[in-house]
Amino acid sequence: MRSAEIVRNTLETKITVAINLDGTGISQFNTGLGFLDHMLDQIARHGMMDIAVNAKGDLHIDAHHTVEDIGITLGLAFAKAIGDKKGIRRYGHAYVPLDEALSRVVLDVSGRPGLEFGCVFTRAAVGEFDVDLIHEFFQGFVNHADITLHIDNLKGHNAHHQAETIFKAFGRALRMAVEMDPRMEGIMPSTKGIL
Repeated sequence: MRSAEIVRNTLETKITVAINLDGTGISQFNTGLGFLDHMLDQIARHGMMDIAVNAKGDLHIDAHHTVEDIGITLGLAFAKAIGDKKGIRRYGHAYVPLDEALSRVVLDVSGRPGLEFGCVFTRAAVGEFDVDLIHEFFQGFVNHADITLHIDNLKGHNAHHQAETIFKAFGRALRMAVEMDPRMEGIMPSTKGIL
């Protein structure tokens, strides 16, 4: 099993993340942010990964530090769990609709962090959750998972639907990228010989 647990404590947050890339979509979240828990559940279920996140952050200020640091810690756990990357498919992509909304996610487990985020949300918040923090979550993740990630919301007028299609597509694209390719067993999927 490709799994890892990371504990990250700062003056702003205390976060524990456990991930199993070869799981069945089991999830357990305690972040203090209901909408974020709902989005993280999309990654676990559509990515067929077991993910547990326990976070205590300075929510009395706002959700920024908590959301960003969860992205960072999940990225660190992913990087540890993926190991040497031999035999993986490396690339993943997914289009996911939800009613009127449609998002596309394309990623490369490249060893190089990069985020292209093309989403203009139709409102500033879903409930009390600031949608700007979605970008911060993914920026934290890619910086520490060392993946290249392109996210595009292609259409949608309901911000909840826009966000949900992004997280579902991310889960599916990540699942594709980390799958073991039987034709690549023991082979590094790079002409450089390293990822």
